[in-house]
Amino acid sequence: MAELVVVGTESDNPFAIDVAHALGQVEDVADLISLRSFANREFCPLFIKSNKREPGHGLDGRTVILVSTASGHFSRDALAMRNLIVARAAKDNGAEDVILVEPDLFYSAQDRGPRLEQGEVDFERDASDLAKFDGQAFSARLYAECLKTAGVSGAVTIHNHSAAVGREFARCLPLGYHNLSPDIVFVHYIKDSDVLDLSDDGGNLVICAPDGGAAEFARRMHCALDLKNTGMLELTKKRFGERSVEAHVAEHSELKIDDIAGKDIFIVDDMVRTGSTIMECCRKLRAGNPRRVVFGVTHFYSSEECRAVLSGHFLDEIITTNTVPTILNRDMQGRLRKKMIVLKLEKWIARFLLEHLEMKSNLSDDDIYATDMSSKNPRWRRHWSPGT
Repeated sequence: MAELVVVGTESDNPFAIDVAHALGQVEDVADLISLRSFANREFCPLFIKSNKREPGHGLDGRTVILVSTASGHFSRDALAMRNLIVARAAKDNGAEDVILVEPDLFYSAQDRGPRLEQGEVDFERDASDLAKFDGQAFSARLYAECLKTAGVSGAVTIHNHSAAVGREFARCLPLGYHNLSPDIVFVHYIKDSDVLDLSDDGGNLVICAPDGGAAEFARRMHCALDLKNTGMLELTKKRFGERSVEAHVAEHSELKIDDIAGKDIFIVDDMVRTGSTIMECCRKLRAGNPRRVVFGVTHFYSSEECRAVLSGHFLDEIITTNTVPTILNRDMQGRLRKKMIVLKLEKWIARFLLEHLEMKSNLSDDDIYATDMSSKNPRWRRHWSPGT
């Protein structure tokens, strides 16, 4: 099996560093690649080769793991271009394969174009859907094709909402497209903490989908929890504008609002941007007088608007991940940090890579993530003790 070389697209990227450490890489990422630029500011990364290798062969037989995350210093456009140039540098210097690890996959929003043949979706596209993309680029396809041209062999991402994006990447990349769902990580944390009441084999817990798009994730979470008395509540939403949403209980929902009194509600979704959907969902749920409402979300886009919306009293706690690493900046979170728990996914991703590449892992079965919780969170003080 080829030797792994883990690098990133930004100096001192903690996500890349932690993935490298979990994969057993001894060398510091900064000692393997120099992310330099020319005087004209064009990006020119340099793999730091072994003295024993001739020019152009410093990465012969090696698999490069390229870790790319959203950043507070570079735009997503700039980071995407860096991906291409680092991947090409790896291939031009002998790398056998380049695997892109991009937890929050760039250009996923444009998962189809303005013509019927531009995007393989799971529904019949009508005139209004085609018009939505009129004049725009089918950028998901472009990004996949660019990565292939640059030398990327495979891609690993987390909880991407678009099946069409997956099909484009799988078609382009010989080592495939791997869209990992963090169900197991959320479930592990829920069962290993007191964030929700799991007594009576889940009889005091309800899993809630805030809209039809989150229903599949909610069902997977319900199944993974494996608590026979846990109920399911599914909502639908009607959008009247970018920030105007109205929520209703879906006709096929197992539970109704009258069934949730005194229970803990766990709302799950793949992403939050403005917070308007979750705020409306919580408004609807609070009418049923639940004991506690917790929001579990994979991708947290921490805009000022979103933080202001979610800091309201209607939501007790937020469990999210670090797919968008700026979530770990507590100064940015402000008051919201007192009810936020971040599950760090680097070990979990490393475990997948080792299994996928059929390499031995030194990580234990329970060692799949780390947590980040502010001391402002009331549950932190309940459980903290010296040395923990």
